[in-house]
Amino acid sequence: MDSKKSTIMLVDDHPLLRKGLKQLLAFEDDLEVVAEASSGAEAIDLAVEDEPDLIILDLHMQGMDGLQTLTKLRDRGITSRIVMLTVSDADDDVLTAIGQGADGYLLKDTDPDMLLEQIKQAVGGKMVLSEAVTKVLAAAIRRPAVRPASELDALTGREVEILECIAKGMSNKVIARELDISDGTVKVHVKHLLKKLGLRSRVEAAVWMVNQQGEDKG
Repeated sequence: MDSKKSTIMLVDDHPLLRKGLKQLLAFEDDLEVVAEASSGAEAIDLAVEDEPDLIILDLHMQGMDGLQTLTKLRDRGITSRIVMLTVSDADDDVLTAIGQGADGYLLKDTDPDMLLEQIKQAVGGKMVLSEAVTKVLAAAIRRPAVRPASELDALTGREVEILECIAKGMSNKVIARELDISDGTVKVHVKHLLKKLGLRSRVEAAVWMVNQQGEDKG
């Protein structure tokens, strides 16, 4: 595997959907599908083993659904960016996914070219939203949990540096280059700082840090 490529895992119980996505992503030289899972349980095992940069996760699967899988992935300390890909634009599904640590929410009927662009943005550290759910998600992001700024004191200097990079939307690979450390070291620091702050995803961490910076200026 080329270390310069961003790694992706596809999780969907429909083989045809996974095949179509894989073919779509094959057009991008800097993206590589390194794992596929047809169930939530399989996804968790593979995520722990491969630690992909991005997990594209179906919402409605037989057995363990996407939301349950998302929760278990975050509970296992998986810091990969996780984007839901689904046919559902129901408010409850959207808000629950974000609350459980999703980094994006895309609809399966998205134009393929647009979908590919959004996946590339997700790998690059941006939160990606289908237009139909943008308002719902934006409202959810604007209501982060209130946490005392003193929690920053619990972080090491390096963890604060990485948190500031996350707040700027940087991916692990970009942070590693910026701080001249390895991708693996960044992943370890991200796990630690999320645990210390009691947060479930990079999105929550970014929003929290931006809010802290805003209060400091105020």
